[in-house]
Formats: sequence, C-alpha cells, structure tokens
Amino acid sequence: MSFDFLMTDHPAWHAEGHRTSRILTLDTGAAWIIEVRGQQVTTTHVHGEQTPPPLDVFSLPAAPRPQAEPIHAPLVRMGSVARLRNPSLWEALATAIIRQVIRAGQARRLYRDFCSRFGDVIAPSGETDFHTFPSATRVLTLSDDEFAESGMSFKRRPLRHAATAFLNHGRSWAELSPSVLVKELQTVSGIGPWSAGATVADWSNDWALYPYADLAVRTWARHANPHHRWAADEPAFARQWRRLTGEHLATYTLLTLAYGTQQAGTV
Repeated sequence: MSFDFLMTDHPAWHAEGHRTSRILTLDTGAAWIIEVRGQQVTTTHVHGEQTPPPLDVFSLPAAPRPQAEPIHAPLVRMGSVARLRNPSLWEALATAIIRQVIRAGQARRLYRDFCSRFGDVIAPSGETDFHTFPSATRVLTLSDDEFAESGMSFKRRPLRHAATAFLNHGRSWAELSPSVLVKELQTVSGIGPWSAGATVADWSNDWALYPYADLAVRTWARHANPHHRWAADEPAFARQWRRLTGEHLATYTLLTLAYGTQQAGTV
C-alpha cells in the first residue's frame, strides 16, 4: 500500500518516535494492534476475527474543477492520505459524544483517560499497553462518581443513552446504509446532526456525511488558504463548500481535516 500521510484524527492513535499505533476493535470483541512506520503497516492479531479493515487511501485529482481552486492547491500537496476506518460502531458513537462541544486536545485526553480507567488492557508481546474503549455494557455499570472522577460528568447522560440504544439496536444499525444510519442515530437522546455525522464518517469513511461546515473544517480551510473570502457563518460556509467541492465533497472534507491533523502535529 502506498500513501503519503497517515490521518491520525482518532484519539486511539499514539505516536512514539517513528512509530504510530493504535488498538482496533470490533463490536464482537475482536481486536488488533495496528502499527505504522512510514508506509509500512503491521497488523498484530490479538483475538477474534482474523482480518481487520484495511487502510483506505484518499487523493484528489491533479487538475481541480475551477470552483475548487481556492482549496485544491494546499490539499493536493499532501499527496495521498490513508485513514483507518473504525469498525466499531459503538466506539465511533461514543467517541463522537466525547468530542461534542470541546476542543480536540481535551477530547483526546478524556478519551484516553476513560479507556485507561475502564477499558480492557492489551499488551501484545509484553510491549506497550493498549486500553480498549469500554463496551456499552461496561459503560452502563459505571457510577456517577466514576464518571466524575474521569472528568466525564458532562458526558454521562448521552453516553448512557447511547449505550442503552446500541445494546438494543446496534445489530440492526450496522445493516443500514450510512446515509440512513445518520438519521437513525439522531433518534437517540443527546445525539444531534453533528454527532451522528461524525460517528458514521468515522465508521464508514464516507466523509460526505461528516458535518462539513463545522468549526474544524472552517478553521483549517481558512488556514490552508487565508487569502480566500470564506463565508463567516456555518450555513453560508456549508453552501460555499458544496459549490467548491462538487462531486469531490467527501475527499475535500477528509483532506481538510487531515491537513488540520498534519498542521497540529499532535497524536
């Protein structure tokens, strides 16, 4: 597999020197360790199913449509971008809840602390310990005090609602098309359009479903091309972004977020 940049937006990714790695789980309990060094990808099977989802690679056409020129040049310079689809719908949903209305760095810290406190520990070959995200069943056993001690009091109710809904409907949700799933998730208390879209984009790698006018996309589009006259408010930006990106909406959205992780340089 050939790619130029690994997108590490998900808080499960950890960087140590030239090694970037994460635990990857399925809702069935299967688990793998994914390790990336340059373009070398190594998968260590832990338990359960033998085959993890592959990295998906995204790239833009060399010649942009005229409307896309304001954003095309800084993104096409990134080359091809690889992103690992999250195969756990529960974990994708819970991660989106943790990311609600807080900065990415804070969400990353909360996510990792929650995993280290309440997730399962996996240490392949006695090396780095990886902590899985706690299952929906485990989340429902946590007390108010345990949420508070992990800094997650504000996330307690939506996580509990989501865990209950997932245990009741997760199997049928996984059979829905991504566009239908976005609507279905919004029937859960505490899950709005942003959380539903972010969940399904993470789970399916269909980034046309991501809330592409959110603060992250607006911020990094302006950073990539500060000279362009970007729309100031979210609805106007959404319309502008659709006009610029056209049939490549998903790829431009993903690459803009990948550009942000590259610029921020945090894993």
